[in-house]
Amino acid sequence: MSESIIILMLSVSTLLGALGLVALIWGVRTGQFDDQTKFIDGARFDNEEEYKDALMMDEKKKTRQKKREEEKSYMPPD
Repeated sequence: MSESIIILMLSVSTLLGALGLVALIWGVRTGQFDDQTKFIDGARFDNEEEYKDALMMDEKKKTRQKKREEEKSYMPPD
């Protein structure tokens, strides 16, 4: 492998790494990673009714999946 190719690969990878670092710093400074409502909404919408609704939806999903599996395994008589 030629030295010029290695130098080119190192310079391109350094440039891409620097671009990624600049983008990360820009994102942190502009607040792209701040989610101030995440924990508040988690506490606000975490009650017993929503928990029961989630359980009910999970049960429906499981029954639909079982029904699909039963339909797939059905073979008409020959």
